[in-house]
Amino acid sequence: MRKQFVVTSSELLLADDQVVVVLGDISHFQFMGLQNRMKDAGQPQRIFNMGICENAILSVGAGLGAQGMFPFLHTINPFLTERCVEQIKLDLCYNQFGANIVTTGASFDYAWDGATHHCYTELAVLRLLPGMEVTQPGNPKELDTLLRSQYRNGKPTYFRLSDHSHPHNFPIQFGKANILKETPGAKVTVMTAGPILGNVAEACAELPVNLVYFNTIKPIDHEVIARFRHTKILVVHDAHGLQEAIHEVPDLSVAYHGLPDKFCVWYGTVHDIRKTIGLDPAGIRAAVQQRLA
Repeated sequence: MRKQFVVTSSELLLADDQVVVVLGDISHFQFMGLQNRMKDAGQPQRIFNMGICENAILSVGAGLGAQGMFPFLHTINPFLTERCVEQIKLDLCYNQFGANIVTTGASFDYAWDGATHHCYTELAVLRLLPGMEVTQPGNPKELDTLLRSQYRNGKPTYFRLSDHSHPHNFPIQFGKANILKETPGAKVTVMTAGPILGNVAEACAELPVNLVYFNTIKPIDHEVIARFRHTKILVVHDAHGLQEAIHEVPDLSVAYHGLPDKFCVWYGTVHDIRKTIGLDPAGIRAAVQQRLA
């Protein structure tokens, strides 16, 4: 997804002179070619690498938004979100300045680097901030769609990128859920978001359930959630935030299958960790079958 971010944001930067890209020492080399071409053409510089100073990146982004620019602010997930909640809350949301926060390294993408690089609470935290939009694209095509539709809306908008996309291809729209499977008479509805859809879809392939997919955590699609109010809902997610957003709709029966209440201390790859905590296809299938029972 990070490659798609570079491609899409570069195209938007060339087409819209109000776009600025601010980097935190991540993806800098991918932008250097465009940066040099713009410099050689005598164009104003609109790609900046500010280094490892994430709080300042957010405040600079707010300043750019205050001047009518549409900045993309980009670096590793926990450093630009959890570390910078105060800047996002006060500099962006309180002042109603627009900026696009684009992170890389979702949940356990940097599994081998330990808890400092794990990030699974920011969706839940950011959705609580007034005026904030929160998205979780599941693959590069979804990211491209969401970036193009939201980058110029003048609101603080969050895009959560991952290196492990799901393989499914269907049209999406910001703020709208996709009903991927609707089984007549199904008593259980599985709801999920983002790249983990790959494992969830595989786990649910032959089970008598409904399957609903979200690309947007805030605003959440109340209409689709309410449509399945009469069923038992199982939220399968490799982060916090989706379950809480679904509870905006009242009178639901909701269970959660995802993260345990403990830090991840198991090293390996993201796939190893998913298997350990039951978010591989087999673990998800067992959780869905238990909900069916």
